[in-house]
Formats: sequence, C-alpha cells, structure tokens
Amino acid sequence: MTITTERGSQQYAYTDLPRLMGLMTGDEKHGPAATSTLDALWVLYDRVLRVAPERVDEPGRDRFLLSKGHGPMAYYAVLAAKGFLPVDWLPDFGSYDSPLGHHPDRVLVPGAEIGSGSLGHGLPIAVGTALGLRAQGLGEPRVWVLTGDAELDEGSNHEAIAYAGAVGLDRLHTIVIDNSSATHALTGGITARFEAAGWATMTVDGHDHEALHAAFTAPHEGRPLVVVARVRPKDA
Repeated sequence: MTITTERGSQQYAYTDLPRLMGLMTGDEKHGPAATSTLDALWVLYDRVLRVAPERVDEPGRDRFLLSKGHGPMAYYAVLAAKGFLPVDWLPDFGSYDSPLGHHPDRVLVPGAEIGSGSLGHGLPIAVGTALGLRAQGLGEPRVWVLTGDAELDEGSNHEAIAYAGAVGLDRLHTIVIDNSSATHALTGGITARFEAAGWATMTVDGHDHEALHAAFTAPHEGRPLVVVARVRPKDA
C-alpha cells in the first residue's frame, strides 16, 4: 500500500518522486548519490519518522540528520512530497538565490536538522543529539542519521560508533547506504564493525521497501541500531 500526503489539492506518492527529482537540473546533481538514498528516505518519511511540517519545532519530534549531504535531490524531493517545502522551489535547485543548495542548509531548508555535506560529521552530531535529548529527559524522540559507506572511513565516526554502543544510545538509529565506495572496506565489514561496538545490526536490500521498513522498526532495546542498505555499486 502506498500512503500519500496531501498538499493543497495535490497528492504525492512514491511514484511521483522521479518527476519531482527531474525538476532539479544543473551540473552538481550527483545523480547516483541521490538515487541511492531515495528508497530509504521515502520509507523513513512515509512510514517511520514521527515528524510533520507542522511539527518541525516540537521538542517531541523525531530528528533526521542527513550526513550524506552531497547530491540532496532525493532528500529535497521527499521533503517536497511530504509538504515540508513547496514543489515550486525544486526547479531553482542550486541557483544563486535558491534555499535548496548543493548541500542542505538547516537555516534555509524547512525540516532539515543540520547543514551537511562535509562527510563524516553526521553520525557524531547524531550521537550528541541523542545525548542532549537524554539529558533533557526527552525519552520519546528518536534520532536517525543517514550516512554513506565511504564516510565511515572518517576517524570521527570510529569514536561515535564506539561511544554510542558503550553507553547504550538506543534512541539512535543509523542508516548506512552501502554502494561499495569505501576505500578500506571488507565484505561484511560494516556490520561486523558496529556489532563489535555493541550495536544491533541489520543488512537489507536498499531498494526493498518492506525490508527497509522491517529493519527500521526492529526492536533493539538497550542498543543503538544500524541498518546497512545495500544498493548498486557506485561505479557499476
């Protein structure tokens, strides 16, 4: 079943996303980076995240942090489909005065929690966000971060993975888009690395909506969760 979101008299479903992405043009689209994240983003916003355009400032909302901020076309298309931003912003993507830059800006993009694009920062920020919510006694909001497999080469992620597992940040969820672009990767190494640090792990087809949903909603009491979403290799 496809759930649609109504904005005015228009409805947008998953099948509308290619058309919405097609409205964005230019030399800096990073098409493969965008399409690799599309299914995970849609399932997350359509069926999992507890956030809505009218709730973007509520303390009890779920937080989604896009660490894989280059090639944000899929992110913008999903936000537009769900009513966070007007669809008529999309054709101006990347232009001088457009709020939709080649990397998302949390000050300009409704619903964006962080400015991203400098790879390797999203997961550490997500750890800090989960700790901050815990310190405030906000036990309901969940923190989600989407990264690429190559980002995990960054040293800041080594520390974030180890720390989150050690302190049992079970409100923290990480989605790793695995397109075989990591420099130092071994087959199966992503899940093994998180498991060794005390995380719950799942590996799924990154284009299978039911598998993604099942992984995103899997129980993981007392441990953070990572879902490795395998997609077509970058250079294939």
